[in-house]
Parts: sequence; C-alpha cells; structure tokens
Amino acid sequence: MYAYIVGKVDSFGDGYIVVEAAGVGYLINASNHTVAKFGRAGETVKIYTYLAVREDDMSLYGFYSEEEKRMFLRLITVSGVGPKMAIGILSAADVNTLATSIISGDTKALSKVKGIGKKTAERIVVELKENLGDDTGFLSVGMNVSPEKDSMIEEALELLTSLGVSRTEAYSLVAACKKDARNVNELVMMVLKRLDK
Repeated sequence: MYAYIVGKVDSFGDGYIVVEAAGVGYLINASNHTVAKFGRAGETVKIYTYLAVREDDMSLYGFYSEEEKRMFLRLITVSGVGPKMAIGILSAADVNTLATSIISGDTKALSKVKGIGKKTAERIVVELKENLGDDTGFLSVGMNVSPEKDSMIEEALELLTSLGVSRTEAYSLVAACKKDARNVNELVMMVLKRLDK
C-alpha cells in the first residue's frame, strides 16, 4: 500500500520511529540499523515501508534502504518467520552480513539472534540460499563464480573452517580473494594473510 514515506522524524526509540508526513504521525516498526540512520528529531527522511495486515492488527514496518526492505520481504516468506522476527534478524546484523550468513549456510550465526532456534536458522538457509545468491542486489556478497571454481571455493571454505575460522568470515574473505587465486592453496594462503593483518 505504501512504497515509502517522506516526512520529518518526530520521535524514535528501541525498534520504532515516528515520522510525520502531511500532518499524520506514522508509527513505524524498524530495525536498530534504520533507527540509528534516521534517529534525529526534526530531520526529513525517506523511509521505505511495508504494511503488514492481519485480522487483528495493521502494522507499518520501515527500512533505510530498498535492500533492507527486500531482505525483510525475503525473510517473511520463510515458514515461521513473521514481520517482528524479521525485524529482529535485521536488527542483529546488517543486510550484507546477513546475506553472507545465509548464502554461506552459517546457521550458527543466524541462531545467535534472539528468538531464532537451530531449526528456524536452517529453514532460512534452505529456503533463501539460492534465492539470495541470484539477486543482483546482493551480488556484493554472492560468489558469482563459474562452475569450475565452485569446488575450489568449497574446498577452501572447508579448510578454513577446520582451522577455526567462522564460516561467515571465511566466506566473505574467500569472496574477496577468489579472483586472484589459481588453486585452493593460493586461495587459503591469501585468506590467512588477510586474517594475520
């Protein structure tokens, strides 16, 4: 119903922001990242919105960027993840970190979010992994590699995680180094050098 709202910040707090537009104050549920970006009273903001309608409730959710809104819309398609939980997930990690965790299959990072158990984390990964990897808005966190490099990347990830590197961190470092590496050993050495800095 509302794509976005442009107005002045009236007030804000933990998990919400009130934006006044054309004499109407909109109470908007938002992630900590959105509140931090827009949390200055009197400032004019453009906040992307989503109206969640239930039988007994109508709630407005807001986002500082279209990418955050798209991630929210993806999250609420997962069975057992409602708008409130999706906002909680977006509060715990920025969009890029979250996308990296999902694409790399890092269920441990996801299950650290309050209210998310192991099963929900696994469902999020299973249902969104391929979907996010194909989304051009999340290309910065996707691997986007040719099929012949897939096995090299997977081997490098396994080696790094066996050395105690978290899968999310290993994934983002491998993504940064992959284009300069000719084989698994080179890729792992590049990542380890970056970790030493």
